[in-house]
Amino acid sequence: MALGTLFLASSTAMAAGVSWEQIKNDQQSTDNVLHVGMGTQMQRFSPLDKINTDNVEHLYPAWAFSFGGEKQRGQESQPLVHDGKMFVTGSYSRAWAIDVKTGEEIWQYEQRLPDGIMPCCDVVNRGGALYGDLFIFGTLDAKLVALDQETGDVVWSETMADYKEGYSYTAAPLIVNDMVVTGVSGGEFGVLGRVEARDAKTGEMLWSRPTVEGNMGYVWKDGEKTENGISGTRGETWPGDMYKRGGAATWLGGTYDPETDLIYFGAGNPSPWNSHMRPGDNLFSSSMLAIEPETGKIAWHYQKTPHDAWDYDGTNMCIPFDSDGEKYCASADRNGFFYVLDRTNGDLESATKFVNEVNWAEKVDMETGRPVETGKRPGDPSETEGSKGESVFVTPSFLGAKNWMPMSYNPNTGLFYVPTNEWGMDIWNEPITYKAGAAYLGAGFNIQPLNEDYIGAVRAIDPKTGEIKWEAKNNAPLWSGTMTTAGGLVFYGTPEGYLKALDAETGEELWKFQTGSGVVGQPITWEMDGDQYVSVTSGWGGAVPLWGGEVAKRVKFLNQGGSVWVFKIPDGLKQ
Repeated sequence: MALGTLFLASSTAMAAGVSWEQIKNDQQSTDNVLHVGMGTQMQRFSPLDKINTDNVEHLYPAWAFSFGGEKQRGQESQPLVHDGKMFVTGSYSRAWAIDVKTGEEIWQYEQRLPDGIMPCCDVVNRGGALYGDLFIFGTLDAKLVALDQETGDVVWSETMADYKEGYSYTAAPLIVNDMVVTGVSGGEFGVLGRVEARDAKTGEMLWSRPTVEGNMGYVWKDGEKTENGISGTRGETWPGDMYKRGGAATWLGGTYDPETDLIYFGAGNPSPWNSHMRPGDNLFSSSMLAIEPETGKIAWHYQKTPHDAWDYDGTNMCIPFDSDGEKYCASADRNGFFYVLDRTNGDLESATKFVNEVNWAEKVDMETGRPVETGKRPGDPSETEGSKGESVFVTPSFLGAKNWMPMSYNPNTGLFYVPTNEWGMDIWNEPITYKAGAAYLGAGFNIQPLNEDYIGAVRAIDPKTGEIKWEAKNNAPLWSGTMTTAGGLVFYGTPEGYLKALDAETGEELWKFQTGSGVVGQPITWEMDGDQYVSVTSGWGGAVPLWGGEVAKRVKFLNQGGSVWVFKIPDGLKQ
């Protein structure tokens, strides 16, 4: 095991390896997977069609690799493939390089985590980034670590924030213009959300942009830190000094569109959950932000859930796509609405419900862009006797119509493939006082399923109309991302342990394989030696068993695990 020794990387050493031009063209290439989302636009679409609707039934395992040990928690990572190696992360901030042909370990890295880490929603990691000769990933103690791709040794390591204040990091970094761009996790601890860019070669900070209105942004040049303007207007949408700990964590990561030269990040829930303590819209929480990569300034924003009272968050990625010659991006939000925005300026094109029950809002007003609420907000605890305010039953639950699990877009079908969940919650507010490093909620809740026969469903959504073309239901909640291909397929995993392939046009199930533990990872595909391969991580966990209330009881029989699986069609079964 290579635990790493800190050393400096020279600029000449970085000349080889993975370039920004390669990363920018990742979605069009087929012999590797260089970036999370299979490209910075994160459409999770592959032009490969060697595995298709006619032969996917013959898909078999080529090899499997165990993450080992007792650290078998949620495995939400997306593998990367380059230069004969697979790079994959696991729970508890671990990383591996694996021989992609044989499944043999090349190196393993394990972050020495302190005892006081405070991850909100399991000890997951959603993947890393490749740049030059580096593999870069974030850790639960809020560090960004760059490893040598060949040896697993530490090249540089930077502290993103103080984990003792509740910060952590679980997302895969975004690579843009030779920069590594990250957010921060920890919205349930009253952190200050932000997006930051560092030199991918050295880890040196370039800019930092807060996602809570009223806080100052900064740029660094030649090691000097200078102010770069306040985000929004101080005192406009936050009372008093609550903007200093307003949450809006950017914990899921972002997308980058080369055509508009903009970075898109979702900002999470405001802190605390008790909305009565923070009157106002609380920008830029529960919002989509477009950020200029060179300056870190906010180009536009769109708030999906103003004055969020339900932890609907808003970090769901905005996935760029083109339609009828126009540039859009789509976001399936936790609040139950599927949004299509003009990605050049943030103008709202449409907002349609994509789950069966959304009772907190009737619709989104297309004139104002704001939700038309039904009044289902938890009561103010200061107006009642006892320790909590009036409880309300709201749909969807705070775990969302769609949570972190990424959707995919197939330009051939024109459809998005969205992992969704049908559940509601009882929610009430409680008094809360901020204390650094302590949970900052001011709310209680209990999640409940809405149907006896299913909770999860993959839904094919037409972004032009918001119409659901088909759905594939699942008994347990879906917590895996989807991937789609030119072979007419949609791949996704289930907590029951299956990796499945559906017909992208009809939703018909064409293939499934039992991996031995719940699949909550992100499938990928690539070509090697003339064959197309498919891979996914397996290992049940994440937020559902920790926060799921009555839903968690329905899936408590599921087994934990930790492995990565690779599939291909054997030579004798090719058609």
